Amino acid sequence: LHHELELGVIIGKKMTKVSKEDVMAHVAGFSVTIDVTCRDLQEQCKAERKPWSISKCLDTHCAVGPFIPVDKLVHNNVEMILKVNGEVKQHANTKDMLFDVPALIEFVTQHITLLPGDLVQTGTPEGVGPMNVGDIVTVAGGHPWGF
Repeated sequence: LHHELELGVIIGKKMTKVSKEDVMAHVAGFSVTIDVTCRDLQEQCKAERKPWSISKCLDTHCAVGPFIPVDKLVHNNVEMILKVNGEVKQHANTKDMLFDVPALIEFVTQHITLLPGDLVQTGTPEGVGPMNVGDIVTVAGGHPWGF
């Protein structure tokens, strides 16, 4: 299993083909998430030329932190740190994301309708790595609510 630290965007209003200028009016809030990928299953599926999305969709493979309302977080400047057994494995700031939240959600809604309560993960920074049975995985950040 591999960890992937990500900012999660929680949708508040239905979105279809929304412009990036209007995206934030449809967002309810944010959360920190850990996207868990079963690498051996992913590689097996790739080798067999089968869809490998199942490697990210197993039960318990998306840890979601506390809900932070959209008006309580400056989403484009959030420091996030993931540790495994106390050792920093991922440390990033959302200001360094390849695509900011409005651009990413605009793109998604050109192809997929998002509904209230949907969670969109925004991608992971460098440092993705393995987790083993018994490891303690923690997430911290520069948010005053302490995630």
